[in-house]
Amino acid sequence: QVQLVESGGGLVQAGGSLRLSCAASGRTFSNYAMGWFRQAPGKEREFVAAISWSGGTTYYADSVKGRFTISRDNAKNTVYLQMNSLKPEDTAVYYCAKDRNKYGSTWYGGYDYWGQGTQVTVSS
Repeated sequence: QVQLVESGGGLVQAGGSLRLSCAASGRTFSNYAMGWFRQAPGKEREFVAAISWSGGTTYYADSVKGRFTISRDNAKNTVYLQMNSLKPEDTAVYYCAKDRNKYGSTWYGGYDYWGQGTQVTVSS
């Protein structure tokens, strides 16, 4: 019903920047919060950032606070994750997800649709 497609991942040196994009289907995109999660090999899925339905409220994991910025453009059905000052520990597959509600959550179970992920690799 809802399709999410991530793009923008790639290889970057430590200290560099990437911007991830998540294109969402459907006219109801603006009714729901959106989030970004990541998962590194051998580790559990980790919350990164979330943004409320209107974009007025954001939340970040402590590990990315001050470096990453989540935003959305409801007219374009797109959510973004601007990643600056990247560190090797940011290396992971990054997933875009649609929240079940309007205001966001930090637990993966709060999201009901997921993209297929985009790889981010930060070299030292």
